[in-house]
Order: sequence, then C-alpha cells, then structure tokens
Amino acid sequence: MNQFHKLIAPTQGAAISFKNGNPIVPDNPIIPFIRGDGTGIDIWPATQKVLEEAIKKAYGNERKIEWFKIYAGDEACDLYGTYQYLPEDTIEAIRKYGIAIKGPLTTPVGGGIRSLNVALRQVFDLYSCVRPCRYFQGTPSPHKKPEDLDVIVYRENTEDIYMGIEWEDIDPEGIKLIEHLNSKVIPGSKKLTNRKISRGSAIGIKPVSKFGSQRHIRRAIQHALRLHQNKRHVTLVHKGNIMKFTEGAFRDWGYELATNEFREVCITERESWILRNLENDPELTIEENAKQIDPGFNSLTNEKKNMICEEVKSVVKDIGNSHGNGKWRKMVMVDDRIADSIFQQIQTRPQEYSILATLNLNGDYISDAAAAIVGGLGMAPGANIGDNAAIFEATHGTAPKHAGLDRINPGSVILSGVMMLEYMGWNEAAELIRNGLSKSISDKQVTYDLARLLEPPVEPLSCSGFAESIISRF
Repeated sequence: MNQFHKLIAPTQGAAISFKNGNPIVPDNPIIPFIRGDGTGIDIWPATQKVLEEAIKKAYGNERKIEWFKIYAGDEACDLYGTYQYLPEDTIEAIRKYGIAIKGPLTTPVGGGIRSLNVALRQVFDLYSCVRPCRYFQGTPSPHKKPEDLDVIVYRENTEDIYMGIEWEDIDPEGIKLIEHLNSKVIPGSKKLTNRKISRGSAIGIKPVSKFGSQRHIRRAIQHALRLHQNKRHVTLVHKGNIMKFTEGAFRDWGYELATNEFREVCITERESWILRNLENDPELTIEENAKQIDPGFNSLTNEKKNMICEEVKSVVKDIGNSHGNGKWRKMVMVDDRIADSIFQQIQTRPQEYSILATLNLNGDYISDAAAAIVGGLGMAPGANIGDNAAIFEATHGTAPKHAGLDRINPGSVILSGVMMLEYMGWNEAAELIRNGLSKSISDKQVTYDLARLLEPPVEPLSCSGFAESIISRF
C-alpha cells in the first residue's frame, strides 16, 4: 500500500536502516533524491549518471541504487501548492529510507519555512554537518600552495544562533523580554554587573548544550580514528575567550569527552607536550617540565605554578605508561584554537590541521573560507549526519540565471555523492569518481567557472560534458 500522498515509491530495492548511529546498507538501497532548484535541473542528471556508472564499474550487477524522486523548494510548490516547500511526503520518504541526496534549494521569501536546509537538519536531528575541503590538482586557486590544505570541517548543526530564537527590535515580546532581563535577570547576576541591553535592540538566544556538543565532537573523533595515522587530529574551534559559557564550554566538554570516553586512543596537546618532554629527558623534574609547557611559568603566582605542576604530575601518573614512550603519536590528537586564529592558520599553516570541530556559526564561515582556498564552493561537498538519517547536499546556491544552460559545475553534488558512497561503505565506487574528477581537472577538462581562471583560459565543457569526462577517466 502506497503511504505517500503524491509520490510512488520504487517497487524494487530495500530501505537503509541504522544501528548505533551507523547505516546498514543493502545491495539495492532505495535512495530519495531532491533535484534542487535553479541549476539543480542541470547538475542532478550529471551527478546521477556519474554515480550510476561508478557503481556499475565497481560492482557490476551486484549493487545498484534505486532512485526515488522526492520534492522540496520551488519544485515542491509546483506539485503540492503555494508555500509547500517541504511537504510531508518528503519528510516521510527520508524518514523511511534513511539516506537522501539533494541539489541546491531556494531560501523561501515571503512565507513558509525560514530555511529549507535548516528545517531538514532540525526535523531529522542531523547534528553534524561534514564539509571536506581538499585540493584537486589543476584547480585554479588564489593560493600559492592550496594542496597543503586537506581538512574536514565538522560543524554542529542543531544549536547555536542558527536555532532561530530571536526577536526583531519592534517585536512586543522581544521588548518585554529586554525589560525583564534589564530589571530582573541582569541586576541579580554578579557576573553581569553594570550591563544593560539597549532599548530598541533586536536580540537572539545562543543555546549550546553539553549533550549536543559532545555527540557532535564524538563523531569528529570517530572520523579521525578512521584516518591515516598522521591525520588523526581534531581541533576544537571556538571563541571561548569571549563567550566563556557557550563556546568556552564547547571546548571544555570536548576535552572532557576525549579524556574520558576516548582515553585509550586520545591525547590532548598539553598532555603530548608533557610526555614528549619526558621522552627527550627522562630525568626532567616536575617543575622543569611545567616550565617547558608554560613559558610564562616564572611570572605566575604560586597558586598557578602549583596548578601546572599538579597537571604534570597527574598526566605522568595517569597515562605515562599507556601513552608514553611515543605511543601517543599514533593516537588522536585533540587540541583547541580560537576561531579567528583558525581563519589565519588554514591559510598560513594548513598542513597542521585535519578535522576542525566547530559550533554552527563558526563552522559556516570556516568551511566556506576553506573551500575558497581549494577552488570555491563549486567543488565543495557537504553531508548532514545524525543517528537515524543522513542527507548529502550541494553547498552552493541555486544560481537561477544559469539554470537550464548545461554550463554549471556539478562538482559539489558529485563529491557529495562520493561522501554518500563512502558513508554507505561503497568505497571502491567512491574512489573511481574521485580519481576520474581529479584527472579531468588536471587535464583541464572543466566547466566554465574553472576554465576562465586557468592560465591561459581553456574552452569549457558543459555540465553534462564534465560528467562524461569524469566517467571516461575512471
């Protein structure tokens, strides 16, 4: 019996299920796809063909995706009616089949949902946005050595200011809230002495929870464990020097998770300094070690000096045997960096970073900045992952002026499809696509956005022609 209002599900294939947050994938999974608005009309057919050909080449007839077209954005309104940007059919299809892939979607104007991407993340509790940023040889870039950047941004998806809890300056409820905060809440807090929200302010709330932060950072650490030894590095990115109880807590909860739940396979940066100092000089005293991990040690108060010495003692006692003598070098390194510093360091010292675990807003900025270094959003894939669903997506906009012209770069959705195949465990097909795309770019067989930046510029391929070029290079 068909459970959808205006859709007919495939009669062949099986649903993907989840166990402990991981997908269980049959050989013939049904995967819903949203074509996308604007240039989705061009880039989705190109992507679908590349995915199908890679699966066929890698597995013959043993594996196959049964595609199921579902609707969101402007295309959904055409079928379901005005303001029906995210119909219940679409939500039910993703819920039933577990994994979906989509092209770019229009942000509704004048009514309906505030943001379709945010709505999908919240409906399915897709708490980790995963954005790999790596360079493909031959891609035009404003940087001299873009190949040095190979990072994965893990952006928390469900909290922070993107929850949309805010009031405009003239909202009566917002005005009441400001009055309450100014008259009752702020005066009653010793930490907020002499502070007041100006009348006529628009305000928003920034929720950051321990549960939300740690489940997200847990995924980042688990991902690091799957990487090559020299890439097992998770950096907690935050602005905790200013927002101490939200972003600072994100950092603290990350370290707590790493040193408790992942104790056997994780080392923090400061712990590594202590153990490395002992490796270099086994006779080093506690105080001498403390001086090396904190260069300003001599100018500190006695209380602070004692705290650092106790830290050194604790590390040596608790993990000296299990992590010492170089064992820590094979483990996941967890450190933290201030957000504005990371913007500099992914440009000046990119090779030092691997996985950046961030809150929502910081991750949005940083992932776009990293994508620009390696060639722009046209080549930037993305995934939104939760414990019971995952949606893979283009990270760029709909570019309606290019729609239907068969000229846009489909790389973002194609590489999102690569991420989807890897998530499913179909790594052989994923590698075929990655290699084919890399070779096509290095051979200067690219779409107009990349072709015009090459020196000298080359004749561009069409969107569909780029897909064929990738396939021919499997």
